[in-house]
Amino acid sequence: MFEYLSYGDSGFGDELLAGSLLTIELALVSLVVGIFLGLLTAAAKLSKNRFYKAIAHLYTEVVRGIPEMLVVLVVFFGTSVLIQTIAEWFDYSDYIEVNAFVAGVFALGMVFGAFSSEVFRGAFLAVPKGQLEAATACGMSHWQVFHRIRLPQMWRFAIPGLGNLWMVLLKDTSLISIIALDELLRWSKVAAETTKQPFTFYIAAACIYLVLTIFSDVIRNYFETKANWGIAPHA
Repeated sequence: MFEYLSYGDSGFGDELLAGSLLTIELALVSLVVGIFLGLLTAAAKLSKNRFYKAIAHLYTEVVRGIPEMLVVLVVFFGTSVLIQTIAEWFDYSDYIEVNAFVAGVFALGMVFGAFSSEVFRGAFLAVPKGQLEAATACGMSHWQVFHRIRLPQMWRFAIPGLGNLWMVLLKDTSLISIIALDELLRWSKVAAETTKQPFTFYIAAACIYLVLTIFSDVIRNYFETKANWGIAPHA
């Protein structure tokens, strides 16, 4: 068993490590994209503009109502078709394939953004209105109230929910294996098929995902504690 997990030509340890690093990279970049989309969507939902609200609600309802795997497939193949169609307008007929990593980041970012938008919306609404009114009474502009009062305190309410969504995102990176990106699960599948030892490599992959989620939970607890420094605990 351990021979199959060793490094070098005799095992797949190198490939599993490379897949793990790519999984982490994919999750982190998708997190950045998802947070940006989530904040933008939450702002649209809280705005007084009906058009922005309608677009935001349409985006969240569609993405949250479709299985993540379908989102990945639609983004990967749909983007390829779209780019190919645009290229043909300029008389370019060669096949264009979208980079699997870019497609994966965009798909996972869209899913994270749709779910995190509700976390952000609730977090913004949880900031006490009295503090916002007091800041306005002190002469702060709308941007200053948002930047100095609302945004910093919003994170205190959002971190627990975002931490849970990060756990889901980290595990959803395994879905990107269906578009041939060599992340952890794909390398585990290749190793299992090559060595005829599926139990060994799928258990190894499960242990790696478990370590990543435990480490992520430690980091979430740290940021949650830091965000609540100076806040009196509820009785």
